[in-house]
Amino acid sequence: MNFLRGVMGGQSAGPQHTEAETIQKLCDRVASSTLLDDRRNAVRALKSLSKKYRLEVGIQAMEHLIHVLQTDRSDSEIIGYALDTLYNIISNDEEEEVEENSTRQSEDLGSQFTEIFIKQPENVTLLLSLLEEFDFHVRWPGVKLLTSLLKQLGPQVQQIILVSPMGVSRLMDLLADSREVIRNDGVLLLQALTRSNGAIQKIVAFENAFERLLDIITEEGNSDGGIVVEDCLILLQNLLKNNNSNQNFFKEGSYIQRMKPWFDVGDENSGWSAQKVTNLHVMLQLVRVLVSPTNPPGATSSCQKAMFQCGLLQQLCTILMATGVPADILTETINTVSEVIRGYQVNQDYFASVNAPSNPPRPAIVVLLMSMVNERQPFVLRCAVLYCFQCFLYKNQKGQGEIVSTLLPSTIDATGNSVSAGQLLCGGLFSTDSLSNWCAAVALAHALQENATQKEQLLRVQLATSIGNPPVSLLQQCTNILSQGSKIQTRVGLLMLLCTWLSNCPIAVTHFLHNSANVPFLTGQIAENLGEEEQLVQGLCALLLGISIYFNDNSLESYMKEKLKQLIEKRIGKENFIEKLGFISKHELYSRASQKPQPNFPSPEYMIFDHEFTKLVKELEGVITKAIYKSSEEDKKEEEVKKTLEQHDSIVTHYKNMIREQDLQLEELKQQISTLKCQNEQLQTAVTQQVSQIQQHKDQYNLLKVQLGKDNPHQGSYSDATQMNGIQPEEVGRLREEIKELKNNQELLQSQLAEKDSLIENLKSSQASPGTNEQSSATASVQDSEQIAELKQELATLKSQLNSQSVEITKLQTEKQELLQKTETFAKPAPVPGESEAVAATKTTDVEGRLSALLQETKELKNEIKALSEERAAIKEQLDASNSTIAILQNEKNKLEVDVTDSKKEQDDLLVLLADQDQKIFSLKNKLKELGHPVEEEDELESGDQDDEEDEDEDNGKDQGPI
Repeated sequence: MNFLRGVMGGQSAGPQHTEAETIQKLCDRVASSTLLDDRRNAVRALKSLSKKYRLEVGIQAMEHLIHVLQTDRSDSEIIGYALDTLYNIISNDEEEEVEENSTRQSEDLGSQFTEIFIKQPENVTLLLSLLEEFDFHVRWPGVKLLTSLLKQLGPQVQQIILVSPMGVSRLMDLLADSREVIRNDGVLLLQALTRSNGAIQKIVAFENAFERLLDIITEEGNSDGGIVVEDCLILLQNLLKNNNSNQNFFKEGSYIQRMKPWFDVGDENSGWSAQKVTNLHVMLQLVRVLVSPTNPPGATSSCQKAMFQCGLLQQLCTILMATGVPADILTETINTVSEVIRGYQVNQDYFASVNAPSNPPRPAIVVLLMSMVNERQPFVLRCAVLYCFQCFLYKNQKGQGEIVSTLLPSTIDATGNSVSAGQLLCGGLFSTDSLSNWCAAVALAHALQENATQKEQLLRVQLATSIGNPPVSLLQQCTNILSQGSKIQTRVGLLMLLCTWLSNCPIAVTHFLHNSANVPFLTGQIAENLGEEEQLVQGLCALLLGISIYFNDNSLESYMKEKLKQLIEKRIGKENFIEKLGFISKHELYSRASQKPQPNFPSPEYMIFDHEFTKLVKELEGVITKAIYKSSEEDKKEEEVKKTLEQHDSIVTHYKNMIREQDLQLEELKQQISTLKCQNEQLQTAVTQQVSQIQQHKDQYNLLKVQLGKDNPHQGSYSDATQMNGIQPEEVGRLREEIKELKNNQELLQSQLAEKDSLIENLKSSQASPGTNEQSSATASVQDSEQIAELKQELATLKSQLNSQSVEITKLQTEKQELLQKTETFAKPAPVPGESEAVAATKTTDVEGRLSALLQETKELKNEIKALSEERAAIKEQLDASNSTIAILQNEKNKLEVDVTDSKKEQDDLLVLLADQDQKIFSLKNKLKELGHPVEEEDELESGDQDDEEDEDEDNGKDQGPI
């Protein structure tokens, strides 16, 4: 401290101590002093001098300050002073610059000192490591210094941080700091870090930046928050704008749903502070970043879907229809809603159902159109409404039909109690305000964009111009106003509407040419030599006349293609006509309008071209030029080629329909095979169950046989008696052999059923391949026929074996009956001579008991054999059912074979016909080449099989024929 006082006192005491000498002494003390207190005091003194003497301190002290950061990290106080000093040297403070002389103002000291600092990349790495310190006096000045470095030389510092290990992760920790000042300055640091660097943007996003920033916005009160909310929103914009990866991550993370509370502004009108207006404006811009027309279509549509599902679109429409909303917020909300609904049918349908809170309720579209055609409304608001209407109709044929229907006679409200969108557009089209004329013409043109049906419907619209005069068509009224010489903006709008209306619509061209005054007016406008302001109108008149030639179906004899071209050659000249046509694309406002769909003009006089119209001009300019130079013979040949191509298209369409039908039939057959497979599996399961039951019966029979064998040795007289009568051993042996035969037959039956299942599987695999080509289908049908014949033969064999088994079972039952009768006969034994009556009676009693047991066992065996017979009958029924199923399958396969044969014949005929058509087209092209007409190499015949819609678009754009 004493040293600091001495230095400062010496500086003011006399002239011998200049600023440079003082700074030099302080630098020497920082470099040479061994005491930490002395170095700290010297750095503190340099900090106090660094603002006023920025250049001197920067030149002499920067190296010493960097050395302090490297060696004195243990003392947070001196590190903080060093960081503050470096910040004062590098940052550009406007107030400081004002006090400096003119020489220093002309030099960018901040950039120069920043370049010196980052010349050694380890200095930035050192600064990043210091940010890990939790001490406030180190972290906060470190954040400010790094932010200043990024502001001075952003790309170079970004590259150093990007290659630094864990560099971005260390900076992301600042958002979690509990001290608000560090957190808020950390947001500013990340703003500078992520600006125009996609790689760092991705790293920051995957470091959970979205979650942390949204939490901060919620904690600060959403749109009611302070400037911190604005800073977080700007950082979110940096992360998402023109970064498809981060946009997809934001959507997949369900962060769009967290944006809905931002727009819950309530109904009170007094809560619109300046900061809230700013916050809401940035929030709306953030929504537009996600659904910008420049994004990939798939990404935009998925974000639009999420915004509808979470209720964000509904919230925006609530703000749109609310009262007391500031004008700039209302304008930006309209633009945001426009891009949320653009090209997405679900959102467009919802917007069509939104009503304004009025009595009676009016559709939001009508309320917005009322603002668009009202010349007292702000210009930017009218442009926003026009953009919203264009986005509502973009790729929305349903919405286009609803708008045009409000102009048709059958739907106009006769009572006049409500005004429709179509009436508002007509009112703006014929008002005295040229801006309203232009906006209404462009809006009506978008209702006809790429929609031939609505172009024809609009021809039915009749207008009552004055009392007592008959009504005139809308097309006629547009040409009448055009010929009256109104303002250029009005005429340009009407010409754009007429060009859009007549393009790709020969019926509209016929209606336009039916008025005999239209063609002379156009030729007169084109032939005159007017000033530069009128050149644009001349070019649009040339475009309209060219459309009338190119899309002319020659239904009016006086205005056929050839006569119109002769008229141009006589009145204007072909070269002059093409030159006037080229004025459109050469206009400076044309290129500006072609860049973005949104009509964004600095003032009304710049409102000349529409974005979609520039696409139409680009598409038609070349084909009209070709059409003007074609001769009548070439036109005829071109028409013949068109007709031939149309015939070819119809043949190809028929061929495709036949293939689709065959695919459907094959799909049905596949389903039938799948059903048969299920039935076969059920049958196999039933057979398996029967086999297991037969095995159980076999085991029971063997058990009885074993028990009977054990009893025989103890029954000497009974055994001798049975052997004498020849009954039991023979019958038991016969039963054993018959049961063995039944077992063998059952195994044979099971194997045959397995073979049947394998055949059905083969049938299914052969059936799954039809439709690939004709040869494979014919081969498959032959194989299926052979397999069905084999299957039928094996089923017949199986049926005969089952019949033989039934005969054997019947024979077995008969023999059992005979055995029972013999056993009953044996129950009455003959007396043996020489024995006493008592002994004979005892033997008789024993024999009767044994015979009773034998009868019981025989009865049980009979019951078991009866059950076995019933099970055999059930198996026979199941096999009969399987035989019926196979017969049905055979019939279906026969039908399929006949269908495949017919299909092959038809396809052969079609291939022959296609070959003839190709030969004709080839000869026509050769004739065209011989006549000197350029023939495109693209073969539309081959592309026809790929996509019907692409064929139709290509034909409409190049060789449009009569509808």
